[in-house]
Amino acid sequence: MRYGLPYALLNPDEQSIVPRAWEMTHGGGLDPGWYDYPSLVMELLAPFQIALDEPSYFAARLVVVLVGVAGVAAAWWLGARAYGQLAGFVAAGFTAVATTHVAYSRTAVTDVPFTTLATGSLALLVSRRLELAGVAAGLAAAAKYPGVVLLVPLIVAGWREWRRLGIAVGLGAVAFLVASPFVVVHAGAAWDDASRVSERARQGWLGFEGDGSSPVAFADRLWEGIGPALLVAVVGLVLALVRRRPADLVLASFGLAYFATLLPLNAHFDRYVLPLVPVLGALAGSVRALAPVTLLLLVVPLTWSIRDTRDLTRTDTREAAQAWIEQRLSTGARVAADPSAPPFGRPALRMQLPAPWQESDPRRDLNRLRRRGIDYVVVTGAVTDRVRAAAADYPREARFYDELDRRARRVYRIDPDGDYAGPWVAVYRLRRP
Repeated sequence: MRYGLPYALLNPDEQSIVPRAWEMTHGGGLDPGWYDYPSLVMELLAPFQIALDEPSYFAARLVVVLVGVAGVAAAWWLGARAYGQLAGFVAAGFTAVATTHVAYSRTAVTDVPFTTLATGSLALLVSRRLELAGVAAGLAAAAKYPGVVLLVPLIVAGWREWRRLGIAVGLGAVAFLVASPFVVVHAGAAWDDASRVSERARQGWLGFEGDGSSPVAFADRLWEGIGPALLVAVVGLVLALVRRRPADLVLASFGLAYFATLLPLNAHFDRYVLPLVPVLGALAGSVRALAPVTLLLLVVPLTWSIRDTRDLTRTDTREAAQAWIEQRLSTGARVAADPSAPPFGRPALRMQLPAPWQESDPRRDLNRLRRRGIDYVVVTGAVTDRVRAAAADYPREARFYDELDRRARRVYRIDPDGDYAGPWVAVYRLRRP
């Protein structure tokens, strides 16, 4: 959990969330003024920043760890209420060892809180507590906008119980309003921010150009999270669609509706499939005859999660590069850097992240950088390797990195190895004409 600290190197979204949570308790007020996400998670993190002189990513990560553990309990509750105790253990097992859930449970971002609240809402639905399920659904949407998908299983569970369904939907709306009021107060700005994020997800991000179709890509993300146990979950989903008992319909309707919202996306982030993990675990647990095999198969993602976690006990390459830069570069040296480069303790020209939804950054040009008085360029594998893998989509950026190798002098490079984790980092000194 201390990986990369005091810098937010685990996930760049931490830089958008944690400082705003800190500002809420240090004179900034409850309105974050930023609506890419609703504000519930920032409000959840804010009380733990009160006594701190600056934003603490470690304190925020501790909160999310607790929410992640609660998510395992919520998965057990969901499976047990839907299909019995054995299914509860399988669903909890899925959630506890899934590589994606483990990774994001130590990262101060919105995905695990959203998943935990969505799982709780589904557990309440299969328990026939429609009104409370509506409240939990509203809170899930206040953690992350896709929580609105919970309306589908809510309608399925409340079909023909129109009065209870209406109350549940109304309570959900009130819960959302209370938990993230400024999204409603500034509805126009919130709509613009949410629409921009959604449009970028549809257009894609750097690194996903070769993924193929969205159904295949997101199925692959699920496989990377839970491994061969996914096959048992698919069997459970098919059986649920055949049986069509109330719990089957609730879980299947959410799973299919949520997966359908992923299909238009060309940004295939692994975190997008997180809310499906507890549901798939419960469906896998419904296949009682295969439960021992399923639990045994979970050893596979457990070993993957241990492997991934072991890397986080090492020093991040960007930390080491940061120390080298502070020691070796004069305070007057002017630096340009990719967005994934070390944070620096000095002003730096940050180049834009290459992406399908924006024009090439004209500053990725050695002659232009020289004219601006730039002395050094810092790049990392987090951007460079992905650009080169999709050179046909980013020809200008690929040419820039090739020219760096040919026309600039590399004065430093660090690669991940036994002592370091993270992307490789290189520093180039620009030759004067």
